[in-house]
Order: sequence, then structure tokens, then C-alpha cells
Amino acid sequence: MPLHTRTRTRLVLSTTVVAGLALGLSACGGGDDAGSGSTGGADDLVTVGFVAVGPEGGWRTANENNIKEAFSTENGFELKYSPATDGSQNSQITAFTSFIDEEVDVILLSATEATGWEDVLSKAQEAEIPVVLLDRGIEPDDTSLYAAHIGPDNYAISASAAEWAIETFPEGANYVVLEGPAGLSVVNERNEGWDDTISDAFTKLDSQDANWSTDQAKSVFETMLKAQNNNIQLVFAQNDEMGLGAAQAVEEAGLTPGEDVKIITIDGTKAALQGLVDGQLSFVAEYNPLFGDTAVDVVNKLLAGEEVESSYVIESVTFDSPEAAEAALPTRAY
Repeated sequence: MPLHTRTRTRLVLSTTVVAGLALGLSACGGGDDAGSGSTGGADDLVTVGFVAVGPEGGWRTANENNIKEAFSTENGFELKYSPATDGSQNSQITAFTSFIDEEVDVILLSATEATGWEDVLSKAQEAEIPVVLLDRGIEPDDTSLYAAHIGPDNYAISASAAEWAIETFPEGANYVVLEGPAGLSVVNERNEGWDDTISDAFTKLDSQDANWSTDQAKSVFETMLKAQNNNIQLVFAQNDEMGLGAAQAVEEAGLTPGEDVKIITIDGTKAALQGLVDGQLSFVAEYNPLFGDTAVDVVNKLLAGEEVESSYVIESVTFDSPEAAEAALPTRAY
């Protein structure tokens, strides 16, 4: 792990200045503490560039709001938030490059595409700006180009979904997959976890991109049902919105979700848990979006010159019954 001397020096200088000001004020103020609790000026804040995905559904909103809250001015940060334009990687690369030019202290990256990051990551490294990947990884996964990756384990979460399917259908079943956009690490990892775990007794009939969307998933699954004469027993939807769209298609086909067709989803939003309670969904795997505090801890360690792990896996849980989902709903934050 390279040491980020430029950043550490800047922070040490800021601390020295603040200490000097504090001494001067205590000498002149006669012990008056009316100004205690002040967060100081903007120069005292650690600048963080957040190359974000932007609006993409309930999970993304919860995740990015959590990151914004964690990297607040109250916590000593100035967060520069830059969401992608229409999911464009080019817009993310432009924002990333701008943050390097601005000499921010650290860059957080949630990539819209898995590949194509080597050049800008190398530039950040040359500028001694540490980069922390949030949620999505990169391909190839060259850990020498970034400081740490933080997020739940897509592979393990999808494997747990496949394990539930095997227990539910011990003789196997016909199934389809509703995927996110091609080229994302999250899509690749969720496919790998499922494919490596599902048994040979299962027959995969189709797999299509429904763009994380409820409406698109409804349309795609309607077509799948018609093409298979409704002979589909299981849907693996790679996010909640697509699973809920599939449930709508099941109902419009005159079938019953949870009975004629069982639907698995990933994310664990309130809407999905309510869908499990209502019988629309059969299994919901949480993909915990609330890891802002972990990100702050990692960033603080990096800027202090401390060693960090290359990967931080955020714990997530699964829900396999209406009762489990109902118990979790009152405290679900997203």
C-alpha cells in the first residue's frame, strides 16, 4: 500500500494551525468558551470526491444518502458529489479526472462499468490520492491501483439464493434470470454466485437484461411466460425492482406469485420485504447499503498513513418467510 505523503502532510499542517489558533484564542479570551463546539473553517475539512452512480432505485438512493451523511461537514469532510450522467462511464471518468485536478484528499468510486479504469486510477496513484471503491468492483481487479473496496459480497449473496432454490425445489425447476445491465461487476458476480451453486436438476430457460427496472422486468417476463407457455417455476431477479415487476407479470398472466412462480430478489428494500409479506416474492437477499461509517473509518486510516485491508465485506442477511420480513420492516431504513 503506497503511503500518501501529500495528504498526510496537509492534514498535519491543518492540525498545527488549528492548535496554534486555539492557544492564541485562549490567551486573548480570558477563558471565555462561548465559541466552543465550532467546526472550524472550510480549510480544516478533508475534501472527498465521490464519483457516484446517481439515481438507480431504492438501494442506490439509500447507499448514496448514507455516504453523504457519513462524509458530512459535521464529521470533518467536504464531500464533492458527482453522479453519472445517464449511467455514462465517460461522465464518471471526467468527474474522476476533475477531482484529481482539484487535488482532493481522497476519491470514492462507485463504477457504472467494470472495465476501463486503469488510466485514471494510475493518474490518481501518481497524484498520491487514495481511491476507495464502493459497492462495485473493477475488472481486472488490480488491487495495486486502489486502496480498498467496501461492499457486500455479491457472489456469496447469490449463492445463498441458489441454496434456497435447491431446498425449495429438491427435484429441480425451470427458471429464468432477470439481470442488470451487461458489463457491471455486480451483474457478473451475481451470475457467478448463482451459476456455481445451482444444481444440475434446474433448467435455465432464459436470461435477459431488465435494466434494474420494475416496468422493464414486467414486460420482459411477460414475454418469457408466453414463450414458455407459463412453464416457469422460478425467477432469479438480480434486484428488488425487477422481482416486483416479475410478480406483476405473473398476476397478469392469471398465475399466483409464490405458488405458481416463486421469485427471488436481491437488495432487501422496504418494498421487497413488503412484497414478501404480501406473498408477491418468495425469498429476499439483503444487499446492505449502509456502510458509510466503514468508509469513513477506512478513509481516516488511509489519511493517517495506517494500513488498511484491500477488501471490507459488509454483512448482509436473507429473508425466507413473510414472518421474517414483517419483523424487519419496522426498522428498515431504506
